[in-house]
Amino acid sequence: LPAAVLLKDTKLMDVKLGQLGSWLAMRDFTPSGILGAVRRGYDRYYNKYINVRKGGIGGISMVLAGYIVLSYVWSYSHIKHDRRRKYH
Repeated sequence: LPAAVLLKDTKLMDVKLGQLGSWLAMRDFTPSGILGAVRRGYDRYYNKYINVRKGGIGGISMVLAGYIVLSYVWSYSHIKHDRRRKYH
């Protein structure tokens, strides 16, 4: 039983591939659990990159890069469709 408690408290990056199924089974997939996970992730990101004494543009540039990649993925089908079209 103590191994299960330790597995539940482990971070995703520390879980071995063989333990991934049981680790996912222990997660809380209710709306409040998902909201809590998103809130914890945002707080961790904010405290690591935004809320620092000697800040740089690292955190904001990561958000901007993520937005650029996401908008490219959203419009990829339109870009792919226009790729072979002649404009003359």
